[in-house]
Amino acid sequence: MQRDLRTASRGPRPARPGDRDLSKPLPAALSWWVLVGFAAAVLGALVLEVLPWWVGAWYGAWSLLAFTLYGLDKAAAKRGASRVSEQTLHLVDVVGGWPGALVAQQVFRHKTRKRSFRRVFWAGVVLNLVVLVVVAVWFAGR
Repeated sequence: MQRDLRTASRGPRPARPGDRDLSKPLPAALSWWVLVGFAAAVLGALVLEVLPWWVGAWYGAWSLLAFTLYGLDKAAAKRGASRVSEQTLHLVDVVGGWPGALVAQQVFRHKTRKRSFRRVFWAGVVLNLVVLVVVAVWFAGR
């Protein structure tokens, strides 16, 4: 009993490698290539007037917000302060902020190792791209 009290008074035990959902990050080059490919495709669609100008502005605005939120979350994590929820990050990512989030992940080295976060993030990217293709096809048919 004495040993249990001393252990409990020290606070929570540090996480062991098996306790967290960590994995090796994806190669940074993959993120940059996805981003370059996306930017080239959207720029091409804007130049060819397949997409209206506001689509580029939409991605730019949401990406700026995503980059800012990831930066704030990383700073809060370092300080041990209140964090930006993963749900908020994923919501901003899926509505169009994923390019900025991708840059922030690499710049801040944030949210690159947590496997469950990455899975939801990349699923959101795919969902966003599918919606973008549907929108592009709709605008092209007008």
